[in-house]
Amino acid sequence: MRKKLRVAAYAICVRDGQLLLARSPAPGGGFEWVLPGGGMEHGEDPYDTVVREVEEETGYLVEPTGLLGIDSSHRTFPTGRLGRPVDHHGVRLVYEARITGGDLRHETNGSTDMAAWHPLAEVTALTRVSMVDKGLTLWRERPAAGRIAASGS
Repeated sequence: MRKKLRVAAYAICVRDGQLLLARSPAPGGGFEWVLPGGGMEHGEDPYDTVVREVEEETGYLVEPTGLLGIDSSHRTFPTGRLGRPVDHHGVRLVYEARITGGDLRHETNGSTDMAAWHPLAEVTALTRVSMVDKGLTLWRERPAAGRIAASGS
């Protein structure tokens, strides 16, 4: 079984009661909203990752003002690219960030195709990835342990 670790950093940018999100193609077609951010490059600090990714996806320059927490997932995919199962571990760091410059624009030739501000009260009505809700929970609750309490068992 092939083992794969992916580390990513994302930003929660809230301004005037609105959340900054980027739009990404959904696996089954259509689109879904995501937190601006993405995969860390080898040797890159996660702080620098979130600054780079937010600028790439939204056009904004940001200053991370705090680490809200970490979301970790561990799954096995039955078939990977080589036809073998993949033991995937994802580690996602979520920063609170404030806009310091730049102008809102859409990414071209990237993983997202547009960026927009959404009223916080309307985010639940959007087609979005679960990381949006996890990031907002970390932002609202600010758990001392830096992670969302496991639900269920």
